[in-house]
Amino acid sequence: MSPTLRTPRLLLDAYRPDDEESFVALFQDTRVSRWMGDGPAAEAEDRALFGRIFSKVYAGRLFDVWAVRREGLLVGHAEIKRTEEAGGHEIVYALGPEVWGSGLGTELAEALVGYGFEALGLTEVHATVAAENKASLRLLGRIGFEHTRDVVEDDGALTRVLTRRLQARSH
Repeated sequence: MSPTLRTPRLLLDAYRPDDEESFVALFQDTRVSRWMGDGPAAEAEDRALFGRIFSKVYAGRLFDVWAVRREGLLVGHAEIKRTEEAGGHEIVYALGPEVWGSGLGTELAEALVGYGFEALGLTEVHATVAAENKASLRLLGRIGFEHTRDVVEDDGALTRVLTRRLQARSH
């Protein structure tokens, strides 16, 4: 299981079986899923994905994945994992539209980066973002991510690979 993380307004903890409906609702919202993986999936696929978090990811300790909660409600999803596309550890996160524009995306991304640097001992953390996803590109740029390269997907879409490097502390 992934360790619990806290930010001023968010709790990142392990998914529980009773989170399934909220998880599926988040991933079925096309405003969210259009930016995730290969885009919107069938409800049955999202339910299967939720099941695999327990049967594969948590059971095999494959990577860290969290339910993102605010005031007890599931408002998002977060993970950090090694991916070939990014060429290292990538942060992945999604928040429901009801909390967009509130600064929670910045809070969440900073928590994931901090976890990568501090707990995992990484020197750089990556994010892959669809070139059209201007809000996420702006957010990541504000917190120190730099565009490192582009990946042309099979369907011709452009994905930007962004990287944030650990800054050496000066004494």
